[in-house]
Parts: sequence; structure tokens; C-alpha cells
Amino acid sequence: MSDESPSEHFEHAEHAEHAAQEGSPFLLTVSVTIAILAVVAASVGSLETVETAATLTEQNAAGLLQNKTSDAWAFFQAKSIKKGAFDIAAHQAGASAAYFLQEAERLERESIDLRTEATQLEQKVEERLRVAEQHEHRHHILTVAVTLVHVAIAITTVAIITKGQRWPWQAGIALGAAGAILATYAYF
Repeated sequence: MSDESPSEHFEHAEHAEHAAQEGSPFLLTVSVTIAILAVVAASVGSLETVETAATLTEQNAAGLLQNKTSDAWAFFQAKSIKKGAFDIAAHQAGASAAYFLQEAERLERESIDLRTEATQLEQKVEERLRVAEQHEHRHHILTVAVTLVHVAIAITTVAIITKGQRWPWQAGIALGAAGAILATYAYF
């Protein structure tokens, strides 16, 4: 997220206001350019924040699903151990052998369902983590994009300070365009 000071936009706006008062058509164009770049920076910064929040949301969801997955596997293992005990008891000669065999078969069916559930939960965890990675990747791209636009604003302001030098304005437009293109690229 941006480390911009709260007064930085006011500073650039103040330079733009002074330029507008001078009446120079070029400096007026520079002032409008700065305003447009400020809107682009705010928009890209907001998108960056949204992607950060989405990353954290998906990672938290994956963590909760991972807990459920661990619980399902633990329950599966408990059923499997219990089934094994009933198998051993069923193979012993005795009056209860039929009951033990029936219980072992029931536990086998239940453990198959638990295995299926645990496997599905693992797949959901992997999907959530994949989506979180996509959001994090976008966040990193948007961080660079908003930085480029902030630098563009600062460099464009130099055109006002130097009373009409064109190279800072052109460099600012180029950096601002690069930031906007990079922000768009984050979603493709």
C-alpha cells in the first residue's frame, strides 16, 4: 500500500493552483494532467487495497478449510482403527463374530465417505490458495503501478516549478501511462 503522506496531494494541488493563476496555457495543461494523474493514483491505490483484502480473505478461508480437512482425516483414521479392531474381533471364534463383522463393514462404508469428504476438502483448500496467489500477484503489480503514477505526479509538478519546462510533463505523462497500463495488465 502507498506510503504517501496525507499532505502530498495538497502540495501538488498548491503548485497547480499557482500555475493556474499565472495564466500560461501550458502550465494550465500541466495542472490538469496532475489532477488526472492524482485520480489514476487514487483508483489504482484502491484496487491495490482491494486485492490485498481479497488475498487475506482467501488465505483465511483456506486456513479454515484446512482445519476441517485435518478434522476429517482424523475422523477417518479413528474409524479405520476402530474397523481394524472389529475385524480382529470378527476373526476370533465366538458368538459375537457376526456382530463384529457387521460393525467392521459399517465402519468401512463410513470411512469411504470420510475419505471422499477429506479429499474434496483438500481440493477446496488448494483452490482457495491458488485464488489467493492470483490476488497477491495482482497486488504486487498494482503496487508498482501506483508507485509509477505517484512518481509521474511528482515529476509533472517539476514542469510547474521550472515555469514551463516540457520534459518533466512529458516524462510524467509517460510514467503515468506506464502505471495505468501496468494496472490494467494486473487483471489479464
